Amino acid sequence: MGGACSRKRDQQVDEDSENRGVSGRYCKSGSFKWLGNSLSRSVKDNELGKVRCPSLMELCIYKIREDIKKYSTFSMLPRDISQQVFNELVHSQILTEVYLEAFRDCALQDLDLGEYPGLKDSWMDVISSQGSSLLSVDLSGSEVTDLGLIPLKSCTNLQALNFNYCDLISDNGLAHISGLSNITTLSFRRNNQITAQGLSVLAGLINLLKLDFERCPGIRGGLVHLKGLTKLQSLNVKCCNCITDADMKHLSGLTNLKELHISCTKVSDRGVTYLRGLNKLSLLNMEGCPVTAACLETLAALPVLLYLNLSRCNLSDDGCEKFSALRNLKVLNVGFNDITGACLVHLRGLTNVESLNLDSCRIDDEGLVNLAGLRLLRCLELSDTEVGNNGLRHLSGLTNLESLNLSFTVVTDGGLKKLSGLSSLKSLNLDSRNVTDVGLASLTSKCLTGLTHLDLFGARITDSGTTYLRNFKNLKSLEICGGGLTDAGVKNIKDLSSLTVLNLSQNSNLTDKCLEMISGMTQLVSLNASNSRITGAGLQYLRPLKNLKSLTLDSCKVTANEIKNLQSIHLPNLVSFRPE
Repeated sequence: MGGACSRKRDQQVDEDSENRGVSGRYCKSGSFKWLGNSLSRSVKDNELGKVRCPSLMELCIYKIREDIKKYSTFSMLPRDISQQVFNELVHSQILTEVYLEAFRDCALQDLDLGEYPGLKDSWMDVISSQGSSLLSVDLSGSEVTDLGLIPLKSCTNLQALNFNYCDLISDNGLAHISGLSNITTLSFRRNNQITAQGLSVLAGLINLLKLDFERCPGIRGGLVHLKGLTKLQSLNVKCCNCITDADMKHLSGLTNLKELHISCTKVSDRGVTYLRGLNKLSLLNMEGCPVTAACLETLAALPVLLYLNLSRCNLSDDGCEKFSALRNLKVLNVGFNDITGACLVHLRGLTNVESLNLDSCRIDDEGLVNLAGLRLLRCLELSDTEVGNNGLRHLSGLTNLESLNLSFTVVTDGGLKKLSGLSSLKSLNLDSRNVTDVGLASLTSKCLTGLTHLDLFGARITDSGTTYLRNFKNLKSLEICGGGLTDAGVKNIKDLSSLTVLNLSQNSNLTDKCLEMISGMTQLVSLNASNSRITGAGLQYLRPLKNLKSLTLDSCKVTANEIKNLQSIHLPNLVSFRPE
């Protein structure tokens, strides 16, 4: 389903779609499905578009940042002020090893250095000089090695450590932090060096609440060492293909577990049986595990299970009647399974469900009748199913629905009129070659003009169709990439001032003139105009877009140097751009 211009998002747990660390600086500039976790801290209110006066403290911090070369130490300042100065230097990426020395013995509490450039072992002496005041450290994506962790032994009150993507840390490094008994949160995502032996040193960290070893392929057999961590509430071993049913047995006594992520492991129905006694488990992610509907019998015994991900498993209609016992579920993902409308019959009683994902299942119009009673449903994914116009009538009573994905379905223009009663709808995905200007016209009822996200990526929208978009004053995200737009079409949407994400790629007739019209969209954070006739000369029109963080102009007559010049002089917040 879909067409040549449409996207097919069916990759299994794309590792590049995961945010690295907690810095929020990572983005997928090509797909425009991201929105940074931490937008630039300017003195503009991005929601209201109003300028506010910076506080006196902010002005002082900014002045210190500008004159940072003048300061040799901040140890005489109150801790909260030196913390703010540190945070500002990190945010501005001005902090260097030389400037870091000024923060020695400042009793800082939180050092968020996730993916900070140049961070290595030589920085760790100043970091550890914060001593017992230090509560959290994020070193994700750094070049810190095992030796660099030795100084942290003196930071006895540390509660949170993040070493995601630190490829130079091994079992030996884990040993250096084994005495930090106050740690509650520890993360080592995507590390090829850590083994079961490394996990053995964690046995003494009895206060651990959250543990993350996602994409650590060497921890085979290591979960046995977690048996004594009885306070543990969250465990993530996603994409650790070495994890098997035997490992689940070691988790059976962790009765305080609330979240368990075992997606893309080798855990089968047999392994799930060991989870029966985890009565506090509210979230279970088993995406990509070789489980069948037989596991539902065990899951039905979990009294507070609210979030269940069984996407890309081995589910079929056989045995799906056991879904009916999971009456507390709020979120259910069974996408990419071989289930039909016969399975949906057993979901009718799950009246607490707020989010349901049926992506790429063999669901047709008749199957949707079973969803008509799920009145609390807020998010429904029907992408790449056999749902058509007739099926949409069963959704008309779901008045709480806020997000609906109909991409790659057989829904046409005629069926879209049946969505007119969904007054709560905020996000609508119509990435399909079956949708044209005619269908867009039917969305302009008063009930639907509150949309904030509209995906028309592969829809056959022309300049004429964009006139209907003028009614969607609240749109924050818009994608029109079917190839039918010219500059005249962009003119019709130039007054959508709330837009933060705009994707106009694949429209080969767009010229520099379209950038001139976009120049008034000052809230834009992401812009994609790839595969168009835009040139370097048109970049001048982007100068007013001070909030722009991502710019993609692939296959345009624009060079990386031209974008870098624009960034350095006019767009200081631009952190991701292509070509690069």
